[in-house]
Amino acid sequence: MAELRVRKIQEFIKQEVGKLLLNGIKDPRLGFTTVTDVKVTGDLREATVYVSLFGSEKEKKDSLNVLNKAKGFIRKEVGKSLNIFYSPEISFEEDKSLEYGMKIEKLLNKIHEDDKK
Repeated sequence: MAELRVRKIQEFIKQEVGKLLLNGIKDPRLGFTTVTDVKVTGDLREATVYVSLFGSEKEKKDSLNVLNKAKGFIRKEVGKSLNIFYSPEISFEEDKSLEYGMKIEKLLNKIHEDDKK
């Protein structure tokens, strides 16, 4: 039962943070950012939000800095909609799985082309 609740809260936080990235944060340094996953601890005190960042390394770093500076605002906004006693402390981490996936795809394509020769 508790596991189901945690999963629902994770999904809710993912949706709310996604909405805030689109409409709530007006910082021009925030580049194209997508929420890919959220992990919440069992006691619901901490939430790690995984985001995929697009652009140059500097743009990615700037976007992550903007998100980290907006943590308090994001936590407050999520907490308004979340019906639990404590609003979880939010941290952001870059999700590199898309980058990794593209790298693997390039390697597979290269192998496939080499096999044709």
